[in-house]
Amino acid sequence: QVQLVESGGGLVQAGGSLRLSCAASERTFSSYTTGWFRQAPGKEREFVAGINWSAISTYYSDSVKGRFTISRDNAKNTVYLQMNSLKPEDTAVYSCAARRGSGIGRLLSDYNYWGQGTQVTVSS
Repeated sequence: QVQLVESGGGLVQAGGSLRLSCAASERTFSSYTTGWFRQAPGKEREFVAGINWSAISTYYSDSVKGRFTISRDNAKNTVYLQMNSLKPEDTAVYSCAARRGSGIGRLLSDYNYWGQGTQVTVSS
């Protein structure tokens, strides 16, 4: 059972930056593909970015492409989401998710393990 813990959320002004972290309890986390999702109030959870186990492949939603960067440090069992040029519409609870295998899924059902989430609020 993989446990995921997110951190790094907070309140930031529009145009600012935050870096989210997703720490995993599993020593074999390096074999898991990981994704970041977000859920804004009144909206469905949506895919933001994903990275495969080797970090060779990444994928971003159109809404964050060019502003967010996903990366991982397998030695630390941690995946990061660097968020730059933040906009008020980026306000949401951000959650990380993991699955075995190399393919980057964009659906909630593609992932087996989820963190509790961290709140990101961007003020205008």
